[in-house]
Amino acid sequence: MSAGITELSQSNFETEVLQSSKPVLVDFWATWCGPCRALAPTLEKIAGTDASVKICKLNVDQNPELAAQYGVRSIPTLILFKSGKASGQLVGNIPQSTIEGLLKT
Repeated sequence: MSAGITELSQSNFETEVLQSSKPVLVDFWATWCGPCRALAPTLEKIAGTDASVKICKLNVDQNPELAAQYGVRSIPTLILFKSGKASGQLVGNIPQSTIEGLLKT
């Protein structure tokens, strides 16, 4: 896990995501998922260059309740949270420009 990315769990999700004062991009992923691993360097790049958003990862195998709560059916799924509410979503190993577009919404 890179320094700019926060690892989420059931215990810190509310504090790190729902109570965050800045937008939070959550990557719902799993260790066995190839596209998830392919997306990781892109997210690390964004975490290193965009201080206006917090980047977090949530392992769906370890936290199935949270994945179900947000309707995550396939991974990787990126959900942008603003003021504690999901405000946008992307699915798959998408290009950095697409993710940056979501962050600007």
